[in-house]
Amino acid sequence: MILFGWLRRPRPPYGSRWKAAPLSPVILTVLIAGLAFSTPREIAISRLLPAAPALAAAMWPVLPTVLLGAFCLLAMIGLSFFYTDLGTPYTAAAIVAVTLAAAYASHVRLQREETLLQVRLVADAAQKVLLRPLPRRIEHVEIESLYLAAQEQARIGGDFYEAAGTPYGVRLLIGDVRGKGLSAVGAASAVISCFREAAYDEPDLRGVVHRLEASITRHSAAFPGQDLPERFATALLAEIPHGGGHVRLLNCGHPPPLLAQRGKVRVLGPVTASPPLNLAALIGDRYHVEAFAFAPGDQLLLYTDGVSETRDRAGEFFPLADWLRRQGPRPPRELLDRLHRDLLRHSGGRLDDDIAALAVRCPASRARQCPA
Repeated sequence: MILFGWLRRPRPPYGSRWKAAPLSPVILTVLIAGLAFSTPREIAISRLLPAAPALAAAMWPVLPTVLLGAFCLLAMIGLSFFYTDLGTPYTAAAIVAVTLAAAYASHVRLQREETLLQVRLVADAAQKVLLRPLPRRIEHVEIESLYLAAQEQARIGGDFYEAAGTPYGVRLLIGDVRGKGLSAVGAASAVISCFREAAYDEPDLRGVVHRLEASITRHSAAFPGQDLPERFATALLAEIPHGGGHVRLLNCGHPPPLLAQRGKVRVLGPVTASPPLNLAALIGDRYHVEAFAFAPGDQLLLYTDGVSETRDRAGEFFPLADWLRRQGPRPPRELLDRLHRDLLRHSGGRLDDDIAALAVRCPASRARQCPA
């Protein structure tokens, strides 16, 4: 009763593959026992009974695993009343030995799962600090965000974004640190922390990016590593002033944003390139700010290269501009939800890189607050 009561408990929603998996040791036990009773004793199917508790150790707690082993032992003893020459003592000894080993393996697995859970909780907390939830509206501007980790168990990576309402308007940041692992996360954290201060202090985007450049340079010097010569970040800064009507962009080697405007999609590529962060000392620190019309009802999509470089099985990139053109005027949240769905569909459910995106819109219904 304890075993089957445990099996009836609600299981975590890890996908359809988990619906039958917890019952597989029971199914295996019933299958082996049934074949042992119904097949000639020369085949000796009963010798496979130790496999059931061994399988249970991979997915069950200790007590259900032991109870299943005891059930297998009773099934073997029951068979011995019908077939006296099955080698019952040897098979029974094997069941006992495998059950004890399986119980210990289950105990070790549960301890590791608990440790992994704690690590993931810490990672979740770190993500909330690094990529804290953005307000859905800052002043007159609607903002929504999307973040997808390339690895299913990952929580944070080198992609980053931030938004802030400042005395100079709504300012946005999105970027991507080259590399993976904790070094990329640390560099992203340094850039975001600096932006949260500089966005309020600096009257011009050039001043903001100079502060970001100094921040990532100091971080790289303080935490040297093997990837130090190649540790840099692409970044895109955007500013929507209080008066509205246009958006200012400063692109530091980042994929150009897309602007959906009256049924058409424009790629807002920079006329003059600006250096990525942490490379100004090598290629110069000349930063260029460009302005583009941004009227009520227009939609601005900022993204990292993980979006535009998502490939299908044939190696074709995700057609982001064409995809955005087909979406029509949608709220930012709905737009990013569709982007999430279609990226997973295009890639077959597997992402090769982290993905971050921001959808920004000044609603046409609030035209008075967003004068053109």
